[in-house]
Amino acid sequence: MNDADTRLPERVLAAIREQQNASEVLIGWFQLGVVGLFGTLYALAPKTFADDATIKPVPWALGLYLAFTLIRLALAHRHALSRWILYLSVVVDMTLLVALIWSFHVQYMQPAAFYLKAPTLLYVFIFIALRALRFEARFVVLAGICAALGWTVLVLIAVAGTQGTAPITRDYVVYMTSSRVLIGAEVDKIISILTVTAIIAVAIRRARSLLVRAVAESQAAAQLSRFFAPDVARTITGAERAARAGEGVACEATILFTDIRGFSELADRVPPDVLMKALADYQARMVPLIQARGGAIDKFMGDGIMASFGAARDSDTFAADAIAAIDAVMDEADAWNAARVEAGEPPLRVGAAAATGRIVFGAVGAADRLEYTVIGSAVNRAAKLEKHTKAEKVRALADMATWRRAQDQGYVAPAERERRPGRAVEGLAEPIDVMVLAG
Repeated sequence: MNDADTRLPERVLAAIREQQNASEVLIGWFQLGVVGLFGTLYALAPKTFADDATIKPVPWALGLYLAFTLIRLALAHRHALSRWILYLSVVVDMTLLVALIWSFHVQYMQPAAFYLKAPTLLYVFIFIALRALRFEARFVVLAGICAALGWTVLVLIAVAGTQGTAPITRDYVVYMTSSRVLIGAEVDKIISILTVTAIIAVAIRRARSLLVRAVAESQAAAQLSRFFAPDVARTITGAERAARAGEGVACEATILFTDIRGFSELADRVPPDVLMKALADYQARMVPLIQARGGAIDKFMGDGIMASFGAARDSDTFAADAIAAIDAVMDEADAWNAARVEAGEPPLRVGAAAATGRIVFGAVGAADRLEYTVIGSAVNRAAKLEKHTKAEKVRALADMATWRRAQDQGYVAPAERERRPGRAVEGLAEPIDVMVLAG
């Protein structure tokens, strides 16, 4: 773990570890694919050795590597790969690959320098690149160093094992057509391994900083969605520039208010934990119903909930969705109170109201403390209507503009609704017609 990582919150570090665990599983499956490819190529390639040859090291090397890969893959799926196992895995990968390359001259009964021309060396770069999936440069560097050291050892063995003639040549043609060693060619291979390793390691260092930032922002967005409606959170995180106070957009929307009747009086009679449990239960039941129908929770006001339809997210059915949400809230309130009565607790009457009109949706507050909200006459009218349900002795109301718009948008009432014309609503200048949504 990098020093910069230790300054991150534990929840962010846990998310990074989860990504790395997923990467280790991916690495394991890639390794299994590689050993499968090795085995297939070996099975299809023509053999130049006798069928009764006493030493056939390639199948043994492939078998050992397959066993190790399966064990590593199982540990990866169980998230049981400790740091030392990861380091050991890199070393074992390269050791087995180098051993496989070394075995070629035994398998085909050729001088040791024979294996220096094997194209299997290219698989070294696959194993180095695999380590990049974990987004930790140290494993890439370790893989590159092991590969370079392994090839150096192979070159030394080839030089020491060449018999009958001078082991080293400076002639490229002789190098390609004989068992002699061209030191420059082998140094080029080692330099290529180390150069590719360095490039990938630098890229991983830069990519990891982006990964950490992306995970941190993803976690922040996830936390943000707990304080804002999901649509508002997406508006904030997806904006091309930071939100600023005084900016907003105008649109037509429906505002919904819900409230628990007599909750303030209840607060004076019951212990705080009982009160808060009832409030949490109420919100846990109602909020998902509102959100499921496209409502964006604007704010919680004690026992009240304010939501908007068509403000945070464009909608062609905002009024219909709001009325449908009130229907669902009323049904859930009935079920909630039945459960409370069964548990020996007093029922709590829930009121709701909806109003439609032109609103402004945007950020308000100071530079260091912003809040997204909706402002407009529809907000005021919905709030007044919700309070007016007490005067009408009903549980839910909507103004006629909202009711007509909901019907135009496809809302079909499950039962006959009562219209009450010319109602004087406290706080509103003129009487309005209202529709009783729940008695």
